[in-house]
Amino acid sequence: MGIFDRSSRSIFVMSDTDVGREGLGIERSFSIDPERNCFLKDGEPFQYVSGSIHYSRVPRSYWRDRLNKMYMSGLNAVQVYVPWNFHEQVQGVYEFDGERDVEYFLNLANQTGLLVILRPGPYICAEWEMGGLPAWLLHNPNIILRSADSDYLQAVSNWMAVLLTKLRPWLYQNGGNIISVQVENEYGSYFACDYNYLRHLRTLFRFFLGEDVVLFTTDGNTDKELVCGTLEGLYATIDFDTNITTAFRRQRRFEPKGPLVNSEFYTGWLDHWGDKHAAVETQKVSRMLEDMLSLGASVNMYMFEGGTNFGYWNGAFRSVVTSYDYNAPLSEAGDPTDKLLAIRDVIKHFRDVPVGPMPPASPKMAYGFVTLKKVSGYGALWYYGFMLYRTVLPRNLPEPTPLISPMNGIHDRAYVSVNGVYQGMMERDVTLVMNVTGRAGDQLDMVVENMGRVNFGNKINDYKGLLGNLILGNDVLTDWLIFSLDIDVMIATGWPQAGGVDVPPEPKSEGGRGPAVYSGTLQPTGLAWDTFIKLNGWTKGQVWINGVNLGRYWPQRGPQQTLYVPGSLLSPTVPNNITVLELENAPEHGRVLFMDRPQLNNTRAQS
Repeated sequence: MGIFDRSSRSIFVMSDTDVGREGLGIERSFSIDPERNCFLKDGEPFQYVSGSIHYSRVPRSYWRDRLNKMYMSGLNAVQVYVPWNFHEQVQGVYEFDGERDVEYFLNLANQTGLLVILRPGPYICAEWEMGGLPAWLLHNPNIILRSADSDYLQAVSNWMAVLLTKLRPWLYQNGGNIISVQVENEYGSYFACDYNYLRHLRTLFRFFLGEDVVLFTTDGNTDKELVCGTLEGLYATIDFDTNITTAFRRQRRFEPKGPLVNSEFYTGWLDHWGDKHAAVETQKVSRMLEDMLSLGASVNMYMFEGGTNFGYWNGAFRSVVTSYDYNAPLSEAGDPTDKLLAIRDVIKHFRDVPVGPMPPASPKMAYGFVTLKKVSGYGALWYYGFMLYRTVLPRNLPEPTPLISPMNGIHDRAYVSVNGVYQGMMERDVTLVMNVTGRAGDQLDMVVENMGRVNFGNKINDYKGLLGNLILGNDVLTDWLIFSLDIDVMIATGWPQAGGVDVPPEPKSEGGRGPAVYSGTLQPTGLAWDTFIKLNGWTKGQVWINGVNLGRYWPQRGPQQTLYVPGSLLSPTVPNNITVLELENAPEHGRVLFMDRPQLNNTRAQS
């Protein structure tokens, strides 16, 4: 049965039980019962077993598959972040189509039989670029993010007026499947501890969503975090993966009545470049899940399906890798793991699990080697992830002369050339000095890469580019020219394979050293299956397949050695365009390899 709601332009698909309740005139409701210390769904005690999935990290064409596998695992709910910057990249321009169609995602979850725990921010963390906050907020250099700063509150209010109005019809009591809504995210871990900010959000959410919706907060397992992150009228929940008794005792100090809730029970963990691939033992996850469910607690597993940081969406404190596999029950490619089967066996003890076999892993293809060729006449003038800064040497430098970033002002990595000859790389917090030679008037180019904005902690005001003076010997470099071009739009329209794009003069490169673009084609095989691209011998850069930015590769740093290529990006009948931006040093062989399995756990020495 479908009910078309004009305000949301979406179809609500009700289950037979819901249709029955409608026919009997039973009002749909979801609430907290402080006397019985539980949730109530339609007046009956309810315990959710949920898993996190981020629609922004999974291709739209795979949403149904992932949700179905989560349902077949025994979950009755999913937890979903809404990244503000994914929907409002440009101030005042809202995007909710295609890969950003959150209502379509909610509808698929509803059709599948899954309730939704919504986490709309405005800040989400999530190891996502700037914690979901749009970078255009930083156009105001004095803004205090995540506070009652008037400029910040105005931007938040404008966004929430759009988002929450769109999502209100999807609340459970309105016929949808959203049972609860989180306000902010782990606010107690932020330095501001601004209760006026939380009060503003509470008022805002109540205005747009009504008085009946369950609003909640989530904070880490410390007194400080719960003191600063909670507010009367917002149900306090907690996240943890150790010592159940201590954690729930702490939740009880802040929320004496109501359900026990672990909003983030970690099934795995994230990876940073240069670290080992994170893993959490299956036995630990299944044992703790069983213990929490035995207490009657509602639990959300973070993550259940991790997905991928496509494009430039990875967050940073230290930069997060492209794969968000997370060692989760469903792999990055959406394949069931032994961890998932163990979790399913636990859930069977507490609720009915759908009958039938678990859907199998999707087919993978090892397409083999493809040789790429360096593209001549490319323009190294980038927009979102990269910028080109250009000036001239102020005097002759016959001997190696130090180029210094005295205030650590390169955010995040700079690739330096003089008259087209690659000189080397500078990196924020790591390499603040390098040597340069040349003659007065020689062209100095610096391609500066944004490695992802900080998503957690006190430094989320993370500006990118050259943020301070550079000193060459005894001279302060001045008279910079700054170039920008949206390379992603160019590649999405067929460049370089199709040509036809006029670009300004680029910095030259010597051999395979320095920033350069390489391209080739993967010939059609009649199949479009998932695959994984390995760039053995390449150093660091970005990869596009048929115009879609897969994300960053950095095999020299590791641990991730392959990038996930969803089969939905490939054509089975026409050649598939491969474009690689190599930033440091390309191998002479110029080959990339398409494999049928990922390699996420090889850590190399730092380059």
